[in-house]
Amino acid sequence: MSTEKVTADVKEEHYDEEKQQKLNVDLANNVQAKIQNPLHGIPKEKLLAQVEEFAREQGMEDITPILKKGALLAQNPKDFENISELDEADKEVIRRETTHKWSQPRDLYLTVIICSLAAAVQGWDQTGSNGANLSFPIEFGISDAAGTPNAAQHQWIVGLINSGPYIASCLLGCWLTDPLNHFFGRRGTLFFCGIFCIFAVIGQGLAQTWPQLLVCRLLLGLGMGPKASTSPVFAAENTPASIRGGLVMCWQMWTAFGIMLGFSANLALFQVGNIAWRLQIGSAFLPAVPLTIGIFFCPESPRWLMKKGRYHAAYKSFKRLRNSELQAARDLYYVHRQLVEEFAVLKGSTYFSRFFELFTVPRIRRATLASFVVMIAQQMCGINIIAFYSSTIFYNAGYTTKQALLASWGFGMVNWVFAFPAVWTIDTFGRRNLLLFTFPNMAWTLLAAGFCFYIPTDNAARVPCIAFFIFIFAAFYSPGEGPVPFTYSAEVFPLTHREMGMSWAVATNLFWASVLSLTFPRIQAAMGQTGSFGFYAGLNVAAFVMIFFLMPETKQRTLEELDYVFAVPTARHAGYQLNTFLPYWIKRYVLFKKVELEPLYNFDEVESITVFEKGVGH
Repeated sequence: MSTEKVTADVKEEHYDEEKQQKLNVDLANNVQAKIQNPLHGIPKEKLLAQVEEFAREQGMEDITPILKKGALLAQNPKDFENISELDEADKEVIRRETTHKWSQPRDLYLTVIICSLAAAVQGWDQTGSNGANLSFPIEFGISDAAGTPNAAQHQWIVGLINSGPYIASCLLGCWLTDPLNHFFGRRGTLFFCGIFCIFAVIGQGLAQTWPQLLVCRLLLGLGMGPKASTSPVFAAENTPASIRGGLVMCWQMWTAFGIMLGFSANLALFQVGNIAWRLQIGSAFLPAVPLTIGIFFCPESPRWLMKKGRYHAAYKSFKRLRNSELQAARDLYYVHRQLVEEFAVLKGSTYFSRFFELFTVPRIRRATLASFVVMIAQQMCGINIIAFYSSTIFYNAGYTTKQALLASWGFGMVNWVFAFPAVWTIDTFGRRNLLLFTFPNMAWTLLAAGFCFYIPTDNAARVPCIAFFIFIFAAFYSPGEGPVPFTYSAEVFPLTHREMGMSWAVATNLFWASVLSLTFPRIQAAMGQTGSFGFYAGLNVAAFVMIFFLMPETKQRTLEELDYVFAVPTARHAGYQLNTFLPYWIKRYVLFKKVELEPLYNFDEVESITVFEKGVGH
């Protein structure tokens, strides 16, 4: 079924006009903060008739009985025990979704593994230049050490080379995501990215001049941008809501693993000789090879296939990604009905219209704003001044080359190990709460690391103290601001605008990464180590305030239910945080009073409450 066909079916598939007026939630302006199941309130007979019509249209009459079961389950997910059409085997499958939520099919975990490889490539690409920064400027005659001729100019050149992939990604690479996904799907896009991440990285290691090195790093950005935009979306679309955060956040965990591998390569290769930096910066192609090959063993995103009208292929994909045909049928029909709602309100017909609708359609604009906040916050927190320049920072603080690389490796290890708790906490503690906890702690640890530069250089405690607070900073970052931005941005946009929205989010992230990478050598020279660390500590505080007021929670909601979350006006959300949540928090955790928090969202119509139980005017 094409996009036009889905849109044409809207009137046919909606229920009676009078009830529709009472039941419908405005996806543009959900002032009542009501989260509504698109199947809510449809009488059983009418729902089953709609399923039969859907099966006929799609040529899926042979699975009509299982589709009917799936539709009834999708309508009342919490009341499945009382659905007479489900037998005991069906009910046991649904019970296991709660009791054994991590028991998932092999193909689902294969998808996550491949996306994790994409993340490892991203991390290794970031840190290959970290160790190489100690030697390639000297070889190319652009040493940026203080006191050398033209040091200020060379600092800008080194910053430009380091920021090259991020400049190319934010200006072009990320914006290729939408057309690449449109024509080639999630898998084809990741294959395209893998090719660039192999050959551009090898070209870096073979560069003979700094302009050649810069060009190769710019080409690398053409692969990094669509890869960072597509991988989290691919994982988010394939995973069930109950564990989506834990699996999609593997992007960060394995980015951190790639960072650690990059630091390991830097440490292992630094004594090779004049070609050390070439091996350090070129070794990042290694994980890109299995990524490029393995992506075609994964099932394509069923939501992308449905967007293209390929419902048979989508059902086959869902069957590979779910534990039973009942779950596959439930998700197929539920996503279909939400697509009907989305295409009726959020058409997104052309590349440019989809871009402008990121800022003009209220529901999408709120997702755009929220993704912008979490993505820019990841750069504002200062993590990448360590990821990009830790070896230089430790070397300038007084370590030898080997000691600086060892300290950087320690940072990479802490960054990776402390990402593991987020696998469990991101879907329980929540995306928003993780950030509100970690940002204040990142601020004080970064500030403490900066103040440690005041310790005299002849004091043996100077560099260990700096390294200690940087490690603590990484330990707070990894389970919070590390995994949340890409997980969050991959889930907040409707399917009609998901590729474009993720392009915007990743372009935001990588643009500010390029700014950070480009400017930090000069910031460090102009403000000193303490001043530059203090500057980023202050940005952590600013990011905390932005997140508090502008970022809605998304944990354990289906991608379709989030349409209603982001239809709540920003002013309503911010006002709730200021006037309801903040007074509650002060009374509960400062004054230790027993108080209850009035919820912002009304989830009644998502749960097992039918129109007959609660009334149409609920």
